[in-house]
Amino acid sequence: MPWNPSLLPVLAALSGQANLPDQTGWTTALAEEKVASAIESAGDAGEQPSDAPTPDTPNSTAPPAVDTGTTADETLLDGRRRPGVQKQLPERVTQENAGAVRAPPPEAFPGDPDFPIPDRWRLSETLGLAHKERFLDPYNQNTYKGDRPLCIPSEEEKERRAKAGLPKCHTPAFLGLKSEDWFLVLGATSDTVIEPRSFPIPVGVQTTENPGSVDVFGRSHSEVFAQTFIFSASLLKGSTAFKPPEIEYRVALALQGNYVNVPEKRVLFVEPSKPSHRTDHFLGVQEAFIDYHIRNVSDRYDFDSLRVGIQPFQADFRGFLFNDQQLGVRLFGNRDNNRFQYNLAAFWRLEKDTNSGLNSVVQRPRDDFVFLANLYRQDFPVVGMTSQVSVTYNMNRETSIEVDDNGFPVRPALIGDLRPRKYDVVYLGYSNDGHIGRVNLTSSAYLAVGRDRNSFFTSKPAKIRSHFFAAEASMDFDWIRVRVSGLYASGDSKPYDNTEGGFDAIFENPIFAGADTSYWIRQTIPFAGGGRAIGINGRNGILNSLRSSKEQGQSNFNNPGTMLAGAGADFDITPKLRLSTNVNHLWFQNTATLKALRVEGSIPKSIGWDVSAAAIYRPKAIQNVVFRLSGALLDPGKGFRDLFTNAGRNDRYYSVLFNGILSF
Repeated sequence: MPWNPSLLPVLAALSGQANLPDQTGWTTALAEEKVASAIESAGDAGEQPSDAPTPDTPNSTAPPAVDTGTTADETLLDGRRRPGVQKQLPERVTQENAGAVRAPPPEAFPGDPDFPIPDRWRLSETLGLAHKERFLDPYNQNTYKGDRPLCIPSEEEKERRAKAGLPKCHTPAFLGLKSEDWFLVLGATSDTVIEPRSFPIPVGVQTTENPGSVDVFGRSHSEVFAQTFIFSASLLKGSTAFKPPEIEYRVALALQGNYVNVPEKRVLFVEPSKPSHRTDHFLGVQEAFIDYHIRNVSDRYDFDSLRVGIQPFQADFRGFLFNDQQLGVRLFGNRDNNRFQYNLAAFWRLEKDTNSGLNSVVQRPRDDFVFLANLYRQDFPVVGMTSQVSVTYNMNRETSIEVDDNGFPVRPALIGDLRPRKYDVVYLGYSNDGHIGRVNLTSSAYLAVGRDRNSFFTSKPAKIRSHFFAAEASMDFDWIRVRVSGLYASGDSKPYDNTEGGFDAIFENPIFAGADTSYWIRQTIPFAGGGRAIGINGRNGILNSLRSSKEQGQSNFNNPGTMLAGAGADFDITPKLRLSTNVNHLWFQNTATLKALRVEGSIPKSIGWDVSAAAIYRPKAIQNVVFRLSGALLDPGKGFRDLFTNAGRNDRYYSVLFNGILSF
């Protein structure tokens, strides 16, 4: 390494001789003068120092010690220590920002002009490790996975790439992406679902698949097969390793084909003449947005950004209230070195395809609007815990009749007085997620207040007053994680008064208590005998809301509520294989609504035991290839048995799920 004069003060400080002068002025005469003076002083004292050199010694011409106001005995040499003498220490490092260390000065990293590193994307090529890119290889550097910029515009780089046989740019010239900070990220996912299951299936009113069936409920077994392909593309500008993109354009399309077979007519189609099986397909637009970086508000890239279009949004940590991909405008950002994050958003809900649940952009959006504001605070109330407060307003103005693709009315729901409904409801929420010591904890609480313009029990306006709480705690023991779960959603205790006390969400997709491995969360249970085309709960939902459909129906606050207590464990057998188990017990919080709709005097609260287990296998130890096989069993309680039975008098219901996900 060439000598750098600027390092001299640093070396002097480290050696304890910070005032070391230039030695070029020392001469032999000066050395002799110093020695003679020392001898004369010693003679005056009556003795000669034993370590003083004489003029005729071989060392008489060596440069003397530096005159810094200290004796030679006080001077410390490199690598030597002397009791009571402290070397001069370097300047003290001060903390200007808690948790951050001051960056070293540029002198600490001397550059070598013979070893240029133009940027982090071409580092491997600089080291002579360049390899030919392969489009289908997402692990090594791949321009189409956002690892390298689309275009490198310098003439020198173009010439170098031409000699190496590499293209000058990865983007057509007409796009105008000439700067070196445009990136393209392509994605493709295959999601396969095979699902045999059983649940109470009512016999058709006009006819049945099995002549001679006169019971209210027929056979319970059915099968679902679904194949979904998701294709996504993001074009973004900016170095996003430590800051948000300056601008991003993103689109994601989902194509699904599905097949369903059930044992009874009028379950899949309203017409009794149609068969009891169905094949369908649909192309949905799940994402299509522009994300614009408005500004940075600190030198640590605290920022404000605006996102417009069809975009994903999750209102809380576990998706209890609103977890969907909807058309909206969202202002978001952070403050105080990312300790605070915020969202201000407004969504205009899109219509969903009936059989796939994907967004339909060929239909007019619903007259259903969601406005929300939330604020996150890290390390509050304790270190390791993130807290969130939120206000969410759902304004529904749907008064027209909506029929789904299978011919069943979904708005208004075929329950009560069958009149259209409008409502306004505000959700006040608090959620947290993190850990307290070794205990992982997540929870959410909501208070719903508002007004229903037409209660379907009374045909009069009613106040909405309901509440919700859920929590899940877990602890890790080496390769085992154990957890406990609890949920309480209030039910309506007096259906015919002017207050609706049942809690319902806007669009739930809970990641809780076993998630969609659980029988009750995965399956829809039709409320036969109390309302046509009504489900007690919704698919991929946990609340007993008595809605026509989670995707196309309206929220309903005249419901029996939900209670759940559960426990489970995850076992990481190997880095590739995980086993997960869960046991839940479910109850209706209040059965007054069910008794009114069924015209029964007594319905017990117990729904039953939901037992599930799953094996998750990642053959490459990565998330790009994941297979899951799960099974769940519902052992009905007294309340469920009071509401449902079937022709075979089966005591239990099952759900088996195979899910294979391949991602690029």
